[in-house]
This record gives sequence, structure tokens and C-alpha cells, in this order.
Amino acid sequence: MLTRRAALMGVAGAAAAPFLAKAVRAEETLTPMAIPSELSSLTRVKRDLVAPPFVHEHEQVAPDQPRIVEFTMTIMEKEMKVDSGAYVQAMTFEGSMPGPLMVVHEGDYVELTLINPADNLMPHNIDFHSATGALGGGALTHVSPGEMTVLRWKATRPGTFVYHCAPGGPMIPWHVVSGMNGAIMVLPRDGLRDHNGASVEYDRVYYIGEQDLYLPKDAEGNFKRFADVAESYPETEQVMNGLIPTHVVFNGAVGALTGDNALTAKVGEKVLFVHSQANRDSRPHLIGGHGDLVWEEGKFNNPPLRDLETWFIRGGSAGAALYEFLQPGTYAYVNHNLIEAVNLGATAHVAVEGQWNNDLMEQLVAPTAIAT
Repeated sequence: MLTRRAALMGVAGAAAAPFLAKAVRAEETLTPMAIPSELSSLTRVKRDLVAPPFVHEHEQVAPDQPRIVEFTMTIMEKEMKVDSGAYVQAMTFEGSMPGPLMVVHEGDYVELTLINPADNLMPHNIDFHSATGALGGGALTHVSPGEMTVLRWKATRPGTFVYHCAPGGPMIPWHVVSGMNGAIMVLPRDGLRDHNGASVEYDRVYYIGEQDLYLPKDAEGNFKRFADVAESYPETEQVMNGLIPTHVVFNGAVGALTGDNALTAKVGEKVLFVHSQANRDSRPHLIGGHGDLVWEEGKFNNPPLRDLETWFIRGGSAGAALYEFLQPGTYAYVNHNLIEAVNLGATAHVAVEGQWNNDLMEQLVAPTAIAT
């Protein structure tokens, strides 16, 4: 059993894998020497993060001048239910899997207070794919339980980007696939634009974080439960290294975005779907709909693709797709590796209200017995 001291040193599973003692390497931390930036003239705005699939309040078009956008994020280690009889010892940003979507504008400064409560077992940090230098901020944000840090970085590239924990060595994949990933959207200052450069607005935005999970089973084939994240590591690593997930889910659990938890929209609304996968490739598809405008690589400096049936999210990235709903009903938003969608859990529903349009689709003959 892992001792608390070993855990604080990043030596999870030390008995099974002594090399983990080097999990946080010296070259992965940094003490920069430079004159502090003078930003006292900039306006500050504080954003309260909300759990996915929802997104905190934000403007689509930025004010005239860049701002310092303040976020506070608490790291939470906790057991989470994935499916009936299946639980994961999760490591999370703000208690959700994935972590919250953060939204700023190009030229803004992101100021994050990262808190690792004393009752956690693991050291953590955060690597922003959207930030420049110091391993995306990962080298400046290593916090052990009972510590906090404040990082500020300038959002220089518009688009959707992944962030994740990267504490070093073999801890990196374990923390990422245990829930420590999320996304940030850096909007252009003048908002989104279509393939012709015309301004585009969305009525709703939803964040779908796809997660591959690797849950150990006992001799009878039942999923195992563990006392804490440290105890779960050795057996979880064995499953991880087989590269075959036991679950592929949206927003942390099978059914997290279906049934009573389905996303909602109305006919005529334009919905922006931000989709991230921090570890494996994915192929989002909206059954019964399309990607009107798709920033498949998630970068808003590039013109969007149009009219896609299925788009590609590279592992370690986030993309965005805009669709105007034209018919009411329940749409399935899936990973179109249908094995992962149907059998492993990567399915969401969008319940759309409105009036049916027979010009787009009409049932001419209802199912009935074949005439002889």
C-alpha cells in the first residue's frame, strides 16, 4: 500500500515500479529570471468556472482592449461512477471529467490560481497547449498537496486547445486518462468568422470532453474499486499499457449526456460544439445533422471546413463545429467509431424543440406489413 509520503514524492506504485521515483524530473521544473510584466493598466475580469457541458459567461466579441481574465481551479481527487458497477479513482480539475472549458480572447492574459488541497495524495500541475514556454506552464505550476500557485500567460493564438496535468514521467498518461484534462477556447477579438470572412455568432455552446478509461477487473471479470488514487495505480497502469480502453465516454460517464442529461436546443439555433480528446483520436458525428462550419484542427486563424458529415479530432487536441438545427427531435452526437459509441459509451443526445419541416424530410408511408 502506498504511503502518503511516497505519494507526495510522486512515487505512486513504488513497490511495483521503483522507477516512478523519478516521476517529476528536475528538467521539468523551472524558476524563470526576468523583470515582471507591467499590466496594471489592464482591466481585470473574474470568471467563475462551470462544469461541462456548460460554459461560463463570456462575450463572443471582445472589448477594445485586452484584459486579465482571472480563473480559480481546485484539483480534486475522488472516486467517480463511470457506469453500473464501474468506478474510477479520478483526478480532476474542479471535480469534473473533463475539467471546465475556459474562454478568453486573443490578446487577453489568463491568470489562473491553481489549488492542490492538503487532503489530496498526488502532486499536480497544468500544461496549456495554448500557452508559450515552460512546457505550457507545466514547469511553473507543480503543486504538492497543501500548495497553490498562480500562473499568468498571454493568449496569442486563437482557437480551441487542450489543457492537462503533466507532472512528469509515467505520471503524465495516468493523470490524463484519470480525468485531468480539459479545454480552453481563445476567441478572435472580433469573434468567429466563416469561410468567406463574414461574422458568425452562436446561440449556445456546449463542451464535450471525450475520455478513454482503463479500469482493472478482478478474476471474475468485475470492475475493481480502490481506496484512493494511489492504490489504483499499479493495476490501472497494466490496463493502460494494453492500449485498449474499457470505456470511451463523453463527460466522464456512460449516459452523462443522454436522457434527462441530454443537451438542448431549438430549431433555428446555431450551436457550437467544442470537442476535446486529450489522449486518443476521435471522429465526432451528429446523426441527422452536419457540421455547417468545422474548425477541425480547432484553430480560428484557419478558414473553417463546410458541410462535414464526420470530422476528426486528433489525440491531444480540441476542435469546434457549428450547426444550425433545422428539424426537431433527438439527435445523437457520437464518436463514429461506432464500437466506442455504442458499446463503450461515447454517445450524447441533443433534444431539439421546434416545428417539423416536411420539405426537408417527409414520411410518405409509415412502416406497415408488406403488400402482397
